[in-house]
Amino acid sequence: MASGFFAILDDISALMDDVATTAKVATRKTAGILGDDLAVNAEKATGFLESRELPVLWAITKGSFLNKVIIIPVALALNVFFPVAIKVILVLGGFYLAYEGVEKIIEFFFHRPKKGHEVVEESEERQSDAEKAKIKAAVTTDFILSIEIVIISLGTVLEKGLPIQILTVSVVALLATVGVYGIVALIVRMDDAGFRLIKRTQDTGWLAKLGHLLVKSLPIVIKGLGVIGTVALILVSGGIFVHNIDYLHHILASWPSFLKEMLIGFIAGLIAVAVLTAGKRVFSRG
Repeated sequence: MASGFFAILDDISALMDDVATTAKVATRKTAGILGDDLAVNAEKATGFLESRELPVLWAITKGSFLNKVIIIPVALALNVFFPVAIKVILVLGGFYLAYEGVEKIIEFFFHRPKKGHEVVEESEERQSDAEKAKIKAAVTTDFILSIEIVIISLGTVLEKGLPIQILTVSVVALLATVGVYGIVALIVRMDDAGFRLIKRTQDTGWLAKLGHLLVKSLPIVIKGLGVIGTVALILVSGGIFVHNIDYLHHILASWPSFLKEMLIGFIAGLIAVAVLTAGKRVFSRG
């Protein structure tokens, strides 16, 4: 009886060792996507009133967990019964990411910014709706990036048994969500930490200087993340196309992969923006 119990413990220990090894490999391979995920979601989780930052971030985090709960079993089932569907889903998601990235660029260069008082009035009247819309957009983007993370993780353990596949993908998905949104939470509360340091030290000493640095750095970090997030959207989408469409994988072979994926993602985004804009005009006339 005792020997059987210890044999089970040995099996569990061996399984955990295998999962730790495969999860380490999968995390390394998804590191680039996780970096993009951080940049994109940090940009989307900012821009709210201070009192709403953490509640909004928590709502996005819960949405991210739900995304993984949906994606993981579906990805595992599709891998067994209909593997080609995974590529189709990835490509469609790539168009969505490319559209979001290119739309931000078009918005920046061609749409006139509103005057200050117009922004304030709209913020006061429609703050709740704007918050819900931004949470929805963040969760939707997270869904697409989560698909990429789960698929890449699954690809590292295809030769393993189903238990290791399930555990490895689940561990990587959990680390991705906790890690990304934990770091985002630290970023959006930088100014709070800075003000507390200034107050606690009565604005004297090197800790006070650090506090001022944190306060002054937050707007720069947020703007930087906005730029990085836009680039990340286009770059991730281009990577999806290159890795899942054979023709695109072989064109521009002499180009650095970064430039190639950026160009393809940007072109895909322009196509998506054009198609959706034309579709809206057709439906509005109808």
